[in-house]
Amino acid sequence: MMRTLSRAALGGLLAVVTAGVAQAAETKIDTGDTAWMITATALVLMMTIPGVALFYGGMVRKMNVLATIMQSFAICALVTVLWMLIGYSIAFVKAGTFIGGLDRVLMMGMTLEGTHDLAATVPETVFSTFQLTFAIITCALITGAVADRMKFSALMVFTAAWMILVYCPVAYWVWGGGFLYDWGVLDFAGGTVVHINAGVAGLVACLVIGKRKGYGKEIFAPHNLVLSVIGASLLWVGWFGFNAGSAVAAGGRAGMAMLVTQVAAAAAALAWMIAEWMVKGKPSVLGIISGAVGGLVAITPAAGFVTPGSALLIGIISGFICYWGATSLKNMLGYDDSLDAFGVHGVGGFVGAILTGVFAVGAFSATEASPGGSPGLIEGNPGQVVTQFLGAIVVVAYTAVVTFIVLKVIDMLMGLRVDPETEREGLDLRLHGESVH
Repeated sequence: MMRTLSRAALGGLLAVVTAGVAQAAETKIDTGDTAWMITATALVLMMTIPGVALFYGGMVRKMNVLATIMQSFAICALVTVLWMLIGYSIAFVKAGTFIGGLDRVLMMGMTLEGTHDLAATVPETVFSTFQLTFAIITCALITGAVADRMKFSALMVFTAAWMILVYCPVAYWVWGGGFLYDWGVLDFAGGTVVHINAGVAGLVACLVIGKRKGYGKEIFAPHNLVLSVIGASLLWVGWFGFNAGSAVAAGGRAGMAMLVTQVAAAAAALAWMIAEWMVKGKPSVLGIISGAVGGLVAITPAAGFVTPGSALLIGIISGFICYWGATSLKNMLGYDDSLDAFGVHGVGGFVGAILTGVFAVGAFSATEASPGGSPGLIEGNPGQVVTQFLGAIVVVAYTAVVTFIVLKVIDMLMGLRVDPETEREGLDLRLHGESVH
């Protein structure tokens, strides 16, 4: 009897083990990849709260610091809920050419062991949260262009509409299997989806809302650059999750992405510093941290496709060009991009997108290439440069048009800009009833 029971127990145990092995083989979840992606997700979330919040918060005047930090924090919460409701589904459920499907509305069908085609070795829960952090920071970056003058209520409505109508479709086109993916546009970690997208939206927003009162006549000096340095430092560290995490695995691709990210950021910081030193006679703290962010932006689309030597060149080129974009270009065209969202992210993202076509090397499998799995043999060549350029132009045009329409509708319904008295006294007290002493 005991022997019979033992055999039965052994048979049951073997059945459980066999089922577990079969399930593991089916899902292919790798604990190392999963651990890395959870870490990368936390790093990217840190880029917005507190990274962008402090980076932007330190650059505004003291009377607007809480309002600026509030924007990043509130956007984090709002985008998270919208991503869960519908954003993730229309961005990453493979369907048509222009927009994703609805199979993951309310995260329906999400299971403990389920995976996504673009991240076969990690749970879909982790992949979706990782992609959520990209949506959060993209929306938060836009606020830098309209600092000091946009209504908080209008910003919340704009963020909700813009995320669904602009961010999610563009993410699907490039990463989710849409037409830009089919064209072969390369964007390893978001040069197009995040930075060109946010930069162009910021430019349109500051043009529609108009300049700050006193712009060009008064000095809008940063109230606390220490906060901005801390924010920029958090962005730099968090960017390893942004770029190396976009390999969606803990392997050689992630390692190379990490290395080239560090090299490009450092090179761009030095390039901006040297350019400013030559033009103005003094290297500034604001300049060197802006240069580092510009280099991080430019290497983002290329991070999984280029060598360290190419990353050095990308950093140097982007450092000089982003300095020009945040100073000469802005002055020449006369727009008030308060914290240089377009000058750094729009310009840097465009430069990075083009240089990805110039420097990309190597043969990558679909799952190695990017979160969207850009396929095929990748070599820097004129054809790829043209593809990168066309992809960037499509995103610029779509983002500009839809952003303009959304802003105009909101302005008509509730107004975009705070009243002159609020702008003069500061958004902290007037909009939130709080202040920094």
